[in-house]
Amino acid sequence: MTMPERAIHQPSNGTREEITIGVVGADEIVRRIMSVARATGSPSWRLIAAVYGVEHEAHAQAMKIASRVDVCLFAGPLPYDVATRPGDLPVPATYIPVGGSALYGTLLRGALEGTFDPLRVSVDSAPVADVREAFQEIGLDPAAVRVMPYVHPESAAEFLDFHRELYERGATTGAITTVPTVAAALAAAGVPSLKMTPAGTTIRHTLHTAALIGSGAKLEESRIVTMIVRVPSGAFPAHASPSNYWYQELKLSLHRELLRDARPMDAAVLTRDEHSYLVVTTMGSLNLATDDLTMAPFLGRISAELGLRLEVGIGLGRSTREAELNAQAAVDKASAAGADTAFLVGPGETVLQLPAARQEDDGTPAAASQPAQPSRDSRAAEILARLAEKIDADNDSERVIDAERVAELLGVTLRTARRMLHTLVDEGLAWPMPPARSSKVGRPPRPYQLLVDKVDR
Repeated sequence: MTMPERAIHQPSNGTREEITIGVVGADEIVRRIMSVARATGSPSWRLIAAVYGVEHEAHAQAMKIASRVDVCLFAGPLPYDVATRPGDLPVPATYIPVGGSALYGTLLRGALEGTFDPLRVSVDSAPVADVREAFQEIGLDPAAVRVMPYVHPESAAEFLDFHRELYERGATTGAITTVPTVAAALAAAGVPSLKMTPAGTTIRHTLHTAALIGSGAKLEESRIVTMIVRVPSGAFPAHASPSNYWYQELKLSLHRELLRDARPMDAAVLTRDEHSYLVVTTMGSLNLATDDLTMAPFLGRISAELGLRLEVGIGLGRSTREAELNAQAAVDKASAAGADTAFLVGPGETVLQLPAARQEDDGTPAAASQPAQPSRDSRAAEILARLAEKIDADNDSERVIDAERVAELLGVTLRTARRMLHTLVDEGLAWPMPPARSSKVGRPPRPYQLLVDKVDR
């Protein structure tokens, strides 16, 4: 029996466009998705739930709410395929993937509850390679584990016989399934089984993806865009390491500036590794931020603000995975180009080069699009240039200095040296670092990292 649709609404703060997500699935998983969405607390999401009794009702339930939602989120690949196979779903759609961390949790639950022996179990829906990898990662031998991956809607009809036949001949001690109707049939047949439910993290990520897909009126504008913003390794001094105070300050500054530019795009900024960040948005937002792809995002203003060269790669794709792979190819092209330019790579071997500033018809940079150069106090720049010259003469690649050494190098009093360093910090030309530990009585001298690359010498 099909249960009526339900809805939850997150109050909008008025600053973001509200996205209505239709959640289609069996009762238990829909309740879980709604609970995760409520806990996430996004003010721009409105969820409408449509619950079916059997998977083949997915299309009918989706059509009932299609006129009131921006995107449909299905509980798994089976209901998604059932609903989209007729080809007349009027809104974009996505689904929650199976496997991943959910498999680990289900195996652990089966072992703790004594439902089955995890080493002799049958699993449906998940790819064979994913299951084997999961077992190997936790140090278990998957040799006696049987897997039937999901291929198409007809696969689900075979899952029950697959699990039951293996159990009845003693090849397995139980089953793991993702399909509620299969779980119910296994229970009726006396086969020990557990239903694999997506982890909360997976649900949250898919909700964010669904919101991005539904954020534009047109599917083209809602295409997922993944950008990689990377600091080239050559931009760091040879002594740079994650433990350096100034290095951590640089990362924090870059992250802050990326967030500042990402907010108008309604984009998410995620740390990718020590030298790069992922920025995820939609095609419509990217078009607005880049003046219809006539200029690169981030390069102009942030590079000028931090005095740091960046590499930017933009990837388009029909999935987040494809978009990220294309972004990696694009940022590698930007690295090879070695200039103030970003690259965009999309499906079908699409490659586009975007300059840091919008170009006029004659190929010259548009004045209005030139990144604003930070105003520097000329005296501060002069102090930094003089210090850099003295330090370079001593072959000091660290460029870390304290007031006592400034006084020595420039022939000024200690008080004047401290005032000079404070001026450099105020102008963004130096970063204060934690004082070194000392056994001497009194306050230890504070070192400063000089940012010599920020001024022309």
